Amino acid sequence: MSDNIIQSNVSRTKLKGVAFLAYPEMSGMLKTELSGRLHFDSKPIAQYGDLLYYEDFPTDNLSDPNVLPYWSRCTMLEPELIKFKSIGEASGALKSIQRSWAPYQYQLFRRANLIQEKLPYVNLKVRKFPTKIPSSPIGLYTLIDENTMICSAKTSSFIPAGQIVFEEDHENPPSRAYLKIQESLTMANLLNGTELPKAGERCFEAGACPGGWTWVLVGLGAQVYAVDRAELAPDLMKNSLVTFQAHDAFTLKPQDIGYCDWVLSDVICYPERLLKWVKEWLSSGLCRNMICTIKMQGEPEWDVIRQFAEIPGSRIVHLNYNKHELTWIHTV
Repeated sequence: MSDNIIQSNVSRTKLKGVAFLAYPEMSGMLKTELSGRLHFDSKPIAQYGDLLYYEDFPTDNLSDPNVLPYWSRCTMLEPELIKFKSIGEASGALKSIQRSWAPYQYQLFRRANLIQEKLPYVNLKVRKFPTKIPSSPIGLYTLIDENTMICSAKTSSFIPAGQIVFEEDHENPPSRAYLKIQESLTMANLLNGTELPKAGERCFEAGACPGGWTWVLVGLGAQVYAVDRAELAPDLMKNSLVTFQAHDAFTLKPQDIGYCDWVLSDVICYPERLLKWVKEWLSSGLCRNMICTIKMQGEPEWDVIRQFAEIPGSRIVHLNYNKHELTWIHTV
């Protein structure tokens, strides 16, 4: 710890290292990734709910997204401790640093809500798809007792507390997988400025059954060439925007499908097979954008995941609606 700043009843202490906010129930995966992918074997010196603080994590190249763990939904890049006596002092201290803040709450919920109410407005509500996330700085803070918070004005995410939650449709989608493509498309827009699929564009979905992703795509007005061994939900099979082929999608060549604005896959397969398929599509020149789920078969295969990350124009993310998997996004 270093650089103490004292203002009346408020004291600020800058901390070394970083703090990682894991996705819910994913702190174990975050620790596995720190050790297996990033070769960082230290233990956190403090843990506050899903927030893990590492004093000795190297901070030389934090602007590279691949230096940070994918299973951290938001990383405090410049953490500090703030001590205060009142709710007004807590909110005033945060406002003196920057405008926008989001809370991560694992305890003291009422007190944290009262602090947030005194801060400038940020959208913490459940979102309705499609939505755009502003690419503006937003800090993160967590109460660790009634008079102490850990916070960071600089974080790794523009998303409040690093987590998108969508308003769910419990009646129309054929599966909950639709939430993953909604989040993936939102992230492609946030990270790369890529516009969503739209009318006049053609999408190819590999392994489309029962049709959760296809349901989102046709809802945006795009045409979908859906391939799977089993048919889609009946409403989608009758949809004029859907062309269905019963086949193993990975055995079809890009030339068999033709040019596509979007190529997508949520297929359960070994990462090596997915990587080979992705490279085949990219080398064909027959697609603009790709989004694929990298499914884990047991322990993560970090070498294969690294090869996905090294494809130019790629981003690997863990989504709020992912579980033991990652999402690869490649857009132009």
